[in-house]
Amino acid sequence: MIPLRDTVPARTRPFVTHGIIVVNVLVFLLQLAQGPHLDRFIYYYGLVPARYFVPQIGEYFTAGQQLFALFTFMFLHGGFWHLLGNMWSLVIFGDNVEDHLGPLRYAAFYVLCGLVSGLAHMLMHRTSGVPTIGASGAIAGVMGAYFILYPRARVLTLIPILFIPFFVEIPAYFFLGMWFVFQFLNAAGSGGLGGGVAWWAHIGGFVFGMLLLKGFDALPGTGMSDPLRRIAARTATDRLQLIRPAARDDSPDLYATVAVSAREARAGAHKLVSAPRGVPKRLLRVLVPPGVSDGTLLRLRGLGNPLPDGRRGDLLLKVAIES
Repeated sequence: MIPLRDTVPARTRPFVTHGIIVVNVLVFLLQLAQGPHLDRFIYYYGLVPARYFVPQIGEYFTAGQQLFALFTFMFLHGGFWHLLGNMWSLVIFGDNVEDHLGPLRYAAFYVLCGLVSGLAHMLMHRTSGVPTIGASGAIAGVMGAYFILYPRARVLTLIPILFIPFFVEIPAYFFLGMWFVFQFLNAAGSGGLGGGVAWWAHIGGFVFGMLLLKGFDALPGTGMSDPLRRIAARTATDRLQLIRPAARDDSPDLYATVAVSAREARAGAHKLVSAPRGVPKRLLRVLVPPGVSDGTLLRLRGLGNPLPDGRRGDLLLKVAIES
């Protein structure tokens, strides 16, 4: 199963989330430039519990180096796929949490979740000399916040079966709940560090993310993020949309809805529409012509229910313009 996106549209562009991704990519390129000195680089800037709990090791590092590593470890990665997996999860869940908290609080939230995830890992492995790196603890905090904010959202998931792509919407509470259970079972079964995965960092980040969200929501708003929110306001809907075609009476035609922004309605847009069932094609390219109005029906011929003579009805997509 490959999660693609959630079904909750963010009201603003996730500039902080994108900035975090850029920083992680740049740091990864810096890692690649280390060549034969990469291991030393990772040991200095990764999170090594023994550096903090074993005096004979900690004495080789200054207080500044020890403090710096508590933050730098969350921007390092063990390889391309490690980086890609973490950044993909951040893209899916980070935009809505950033939308809720605002860019400034979200940036602080992300760093604090990463910090606490590292502390949770260290407390469970005090004498470990293995460096822990990766953004997954901070992202787990984002996922914990998402779990609280949008439990009824759905995660659009790609399930390839015999090379045929099937798109399924899985409830967020189930997707994230099962993810957390998986982390806990692996932590309990492996001592918390199995296969190079810092399970307790994930668990600590997820739980702290839920708690920190409550704390941030209780703080009074300062209005400092309002100008940034206005700049980041979205002008387009998601390019990939999942529809649920439904029939009306005995008509062979099927009906569904495609969402566009006011700007897209004026200028036109191209959308990818996925229909998990009901139509012969699973993934459709839809052209929204310029100047459409709310409620306009876009007719896709031959994609409706079958008729006795072998022909098919049409799929009619109703344009819904989001404010």
